[in-house]
Amino acid sequence: MPAAAQAAAPNANANPHLQSWLGALARARSDVGACATIATSGRLTRAVGLVLEAVGLQLPVGSDCLIELPPGYPQRHAEAEVVGFAGDRLFLMPQSEVAGLLPGARVFARPGPAQSAAGGSSGDAHTKRLPVGEGMLGRVVDAAGRPLDGLGPLDASRRVPLGAPPINPLARAPIDSVLDVGVRAINAMLTVGRGQRMGLFAGSGVGKSVLLGMMARYTSAEVIVVGLIGERGREVKDFIENTLGEEGLARSVVVAAPADNSPLMRLQGAAYATCLAEYFRDQGRDVLLIMDSLTRYAMAQREIALAVGEPPATKGYPPSVFAKLPALVERAGNGARDANGRGGSITAFYTVLSEGDDQQDPIADSARAILDGHVVLSRTLAEAGHYPAIDIEASISRAMTALIAPSQFDTVRRFKQALSRYQRNRDLISVGAYAAGHDPQLDQAIALYPRIEAFLQQPMHERCDYAASIERMGSLFESA
Repeated sequence: MPAAAQAAAPNANANPHLQSWLGALARARSDVGACATIATSGRLTRAVGLVLEAVGLQLPVGSDCLIELPPGYPQRHAEAEVVGFAGDRLFLMPQSEVAGLLPGARVFARPGPAQSAAGGSSGDAHTKRLPVGEGMLGRVVDAAGRPLDGLGPLDASRRVPLGAPPINPLARAPIDSVLDVGVRAINAMLTVGRGQRMGLFAGSGVGKSVLLGMMARYTSAEVIVVGLIGERGREVKDFIENTLGEEGLARSVVVAAPADNSPLMRLQGAAYATCLAEYFRDQGRDVLLIMDSLTRYAMAQREIALAVGEPPATKGYPPSVFAKLPALVERAGNGARDANGRGGSITAFYTVLSEGDDQQDPIADSARAILDGHVVLSRTLAEAGHYPAIDIEASISRAMTALIAPSQFDTVRRFKQALSRYQRNRDLISVGAYAAGHDPQLDQAIALYPRIEAFLQQPMHERCDYAASIERMGSLFESA
């Protein structure tokens, strides 16, 4: 109440006109307060394919909207996100399959978490925030942070935005310590460092999910974040129950956005998994981030970009796809170290699907350029019963030379030379066209090959730590 009105209040009973004026003023203030909570709305003008158009609202790209559905439908509103605009038209994309949308349906801005009770909002009122925290460990959630495991509400201590500012590259801690992933061939031949980003390149059905599960169970990382993006729904449950297992799930968070989710939710699932990994890294933890797959993430962005009219470039992929990939991948890696030299890390494995086993696929080619190494799985090896089907000759770890001793590097070099020499002459050896004694190095490779092949194979329920892997590799050449 204004100061003058407060001063006049004691005399209100003596003056009926003043009492009437004060009552009118109170009603006006109440009406103004109610107007502040009224949500502005636009209307739906067009719906073609995946894209909806609305007018009458001004919202930033990435904002959530609610579209009114007619009576008789299970939900009152359909959820959508602003993916672009042209003039006064907003381009929206539904977050799930919707039916019943009518021309002229009202479109509301979804209230953000920062919106105040009085109806006002801060600058980030429309910023999407999802739950993070220690209570997420052992849980399976969807791309919106809703639990899928039937274990009740999440015990999440915080909500954070999906986006994160880029880390100053000079502030990142260097990759200088080994991460034990429990897989002999990777530990010894493709040594991975804490904070390294690796690609797992494979066609369909060559054992990538089994290899990911082995690393999730046997890695020495403290926390595991798994993003299952665009995979079959059946594979999600199979990965959690059979591949990851109880041991792996206990220290993991699984974000599932299967293939039947909208492209928006698939994109959001990848961003959310990265966001969770960043949270644990900022707590000083060593995190293993497994994302299956980076290709499905790129395909989701392609669907959105083509739907809003972005022209295709390389093999049907618009330019925005190749801008999104490094933006996502660069969020992983080491964080800054504190005054005591301690800091968290995100070691990431991104699977890349090679369509038709084509290693020159545009997404595979782009991923190789932005990652710190790649592990290639061979269909030929998988068909021969060689698991994990890692093609050592085609794989590389770019950080390996900074992590291992010169003597170990020399052993790795001898190993690869013997394997390569045998593979180049395999046909001659198979048909008996090579006679022993003509090439001493090839003779040694032939003698070593059975032990090399046994070294590179590992049952899925067997763990081999880093020290044992190095010791066994060195023993191959002791009696050679």
